[in-house]
Amino acid sequence: MTQPPQRPGGSAPETSAAPDVPAPPAPELAAAVFGDALGRAEAYVARLAGDGVTRGLIGPREVPRLWERHVLNSAAVAEAVPDGARVVDVGSGAGLPGIPLGLARPDVVLTLVEPMARRVDFLTEAVAELGTPWRVVRGRAEERSVIAAVGPVDVVTARAVAPLPRLVAWCRGLLRPGASLVALVGARALEELPGMLGELKAAGMRDIHPRAVGAEWGDAATTVVVMTRGRR
Repeated sequence: MTQPPQRPGGSAPETSAAPDVPAPPAPELAAAVFGDALGRAEAYVARLAGDGVTRGLIGPREVPRLWERHVLNSAAVAEAVPDGARVVDVGSGAGLPGIPLGLARPDVVLTLVEPMARRVDFLTEAVAELGTPWRVVRGRAEERSVIAAVGPVDVVTARAVAPLPRLVAWCRGLLRPGASLVALVGARALEELPGMLGELKAAGMRDIHPRAVGAEWGDAATTVVVMTRGRR
């Protein structure tokens, strides 16, 4: 399997400054998805369209479709997360899917893990602005210091971080037996999934399957691959 390197959170390369593109208005669906947190979701989209673009975390061409392609698309992951779960979003980047998931599901206990300093700064500022109790931890998922800081986890989420076998290897220390990995994937990864099953099972993962989420959300619908760390 060959797959080009991907950036945490599906972010654009962190280079040039961007033109001033206004944040798009919230679609009607957003009110149903975020409920009382709609105002916070709008503030987050505004931050993505402003600071997120200026700092190179989001490409300027993505601004008009921030809601459907990024924020609602990420919030759809909530369908695959149990009530009250302790969730860690690995390679969180601009906060995708973690922040939309946390806004849509205030019952979850959320930690955002990101190794790059400028992204950690963005996440820390976003969490403070939104007034949420989430934690931001700087580091890589496989580092002992990160594993110790995060603590027990029920669900690990990731969006465009790495091919699934590599992602599992990085997250192995966070995935206690019975914990689940929920990975947002593209069409190519879905096509390659049957050929990965042996490697994923050898790494201790079980119940590996794709799952459609947000199926009735139009352009915001997506697919995740869900798998569980086996119990020995």
